[in-house]
Amino acid sequence: MPRFDLEERLLDYAADVIRITRTFESSNAGSHVANQLLRSGTSPLANHGEAESAKSKRDFLHRLRTCLQELRESSRWLKLAERVPLTDQREPLTKLIKETDELIRIFFASIRTAESGNDA
Repeated sequence: MPRFDLEERLLDYAADVIRITRTFESSNAGSHVANQLLRSGTSPLANHGEAESAKSKRDFLHRLRTCLQELRESSRWLKLAERVPLTDQREPLTKLIKETDELIRIFFASIRTAESGNDA
């Protein structure tokens, strides 16, 4: 069974966000959504790194919640890009939406675990 490495997964996620935004149509709408998605979609990688070096449980939870918030925002931008559509790269966009949902679930569960004080 492969080892689960959230940092690597977030690194891949941020790279996929960058790749998909490069395919967005060249229009005001395409640029706007791409810029918003670039910001929210790359933020979890950095905030997860900050959570790993948190100085307190409160700071740790704050960083995890920021990751969750940014992932939820990314989900909405991705769904908008799919609905319009802003790219003809449908399969990578669909995969990225699915990965966003999975990461949201991971961070939600991590926050609940950390709040309850359980280690598992």
